[in-house]
Amino acid sequence: MSRDIPQDPPAPAEPLDWSDAPSRDAIQLIAEGVTQLAGFGVAAISAVRDDGKLEVMAVAGSDAAREQLHGVRTPVDRLSRELEKADDWGLLRFVPHERLDHGAGDDWGWVPDIEPIDAEDAWHPLDLLVAPLYDDEGDLRGSLAIDLPHNGRRPGGAQRAVLNQYAEQARRAVLVALERERLAERVRMADAARRIVRTATAQLSLDRIVADSREALVEGFRAAGMWLQTFDREDHGGARGEIYSSDGSHIRLTPELVAIAEAAARRAWEQQQAAVVAPYREFGPSITPEQGELVLAFLAEIGVESLLFTPLGAGPECLGNLVLTRVAGAPEWTEAEAATALDIGHDLGRAILNARIFEREHELVEELQELDSYKGRLIATVAHELKNPLTSIMGHLEMLESSPDLTGTTRTSLNAMDRGAQRMVRVIEDLLLLSKVGDPDDPVIAAPVDLARIVDDVVDLTMVAAGQKQLEVTVELPAEPVFALGDHDELDRVAANLVSNAVKYTHPEGSVRIRLDRAGNDVVLTVADQGIGIGEEDLLRLGTEFFRSSNPEAVAQPGTGLGLAIVRRIVDRHGGRLEIESELGRGSTFQVWLPAADPAG
Repeated sequence: MSRDIPQDPPAPAEPLDWSDAPSRDAIQLIAEGVTQLAGFGVAAISAVRDDGKLEVMAVAGSDAAREQLHGVRTPVDRLSRELEKADDWGLLRFVPHERLDHGAGDDWGWVPDIEPIDAEDAWHPLDLLVAPLYDDEGDLRGSLAIDLPHNGRRPGGAQRAVLNQYAEQARRAVLVALERERLAERVRMADAARRIVRTATAQLSLDRIVADSREALVEGFRAAGMWLQTFDREDHGGARGEIYSSDGSHIRLTPELVAIAEAAARRAWEQQQAAVVAPYREFGPSITPEQGELVLAFLAEIGVESLLFTPLGAGPECLGNLVLTRVAGAPEWTEAEAATALDIGHDLGRAILNARIFEREHELVEELQELDSYKGRLIATVAHELKNPLTSIMGHLEMLESSPDLTGTTRTSLNAMDRGAQRMVRVIEDLLLLSKVGDPDDPVIAAPVDLARIVDDVVDLTMVAAGQKQLEVTVELPAEPVFALGDHDELDRVAANLVSNAVKYTHPEGSVRIRLDRAGNDVVLTVADQGIGIGEEDLLRLGTEFFRSSNPEAVAQPGTGLGLAIVRRIVDRHGGRLEIESELGRGSTFQVWLPAADPAG
């Protein structure tokens, strides 16, 4: 009670009601029992809050007392000083007004307007009767204050016994209520943390992180609003990061406030603690008093009374800060909320770090795609520029070869020039095809393609080369036609490149096996040889443009290093996959998986 315990001026926040109705009703019933059955006109029950103050949670017996006392917060040390002067009445402590310091009543919030009766044991308006409520460890958890006896007298032995019983009931009820409140708060905080982990950490952009976190943070912490500030990496020249608000509005922080927030967040991350900034709280170690006053002035401008300031980070790096705000009349921030906010600061820090990594990777992918596109355009341009004069050269060679006046030496030279020109034509055609199949703006116009017919045609074209090396070529085709969904010319090129490579790199009198199968929704083309094989290091780079194996036997064979690169790009753009198994000196197996097609489609 305010008249029984010296009070601070009422805090700007409204009282924090009990988290569940049974606790609230039990506390109120005990206070009413004192006024209805124990012979006193006013009873008030208080609980110790996280900030070390007693908050009046229930008042019974007087509307005027209830209106003035409910929610008032009093420092515990004030009650402790008064108890040092008290008489011990069991669970009760009584301080007669004669022991109070002169003028102490000037600070009391409510004093009953009564005249003491003319008796030796008369109750005085400034008498203090209170039962401090301790838990099993001896810590003060609340109080039961009693005033205004009906008979106007200080209580005798029998009345004290009744009051002691109510004090014990009040002690148990307050302990149960506080435990229920802590449990409810832990559940609320855990739910907020789970929602943050489940939603925000799955996002890969800061905007989405803030959007998905906002509801869980504001509801879970009973906040009026929030904003999140990120810090740029040091390799960005120390520039300031972005500020994201809960509703998308722009948070205008002065450069001085931004600097204060960044420095405070880094100190708070080092100390691993969240800080509360409020007019009625001391500033934490991460914020100096001068900085705190600037922050409070800013909060007053935007209609906010207090904030919970939490650093965001991952590992040793502080990546930003999270600010949760409350307006006047809201509950004070608790230690459990600060601890949960710090845990969420770790979760959001990891989410921010992941988002930054994804953003950087996305930038790198775009840069690589641009480089690849530029390379494709360059290859296409060079190939076209080479093709026109080469066509002219080949035309003049053909005219010279038809002349009857050529000597043997001249004709030999012309034949060599023609072979070189033909090779250049093949290289140019490969370059143009590589550019085409690598162009994302030139998609495949898919149609059912009879792969069995393509395999037959390709094998027929390579039989001369295979016969010169006395190779055994085995073709295994299903009885029914096998159709793949794709571009006929491109799939023909895939089969031709794989079969010609197998013939080229297989030792004389070796074997090449070609097989076509249907596997579920896929068509599988397998080309296996008993050739020179591919080493593990070369296998990793196989299919890269212009890559030639370091194996001397492979280097001795003519080639541009574009064949398998073309195969891989064609297969990729058809939604298929290329699988390669090889062992150096024993041969290779290439499998192309392509989506099957309905021949009628």
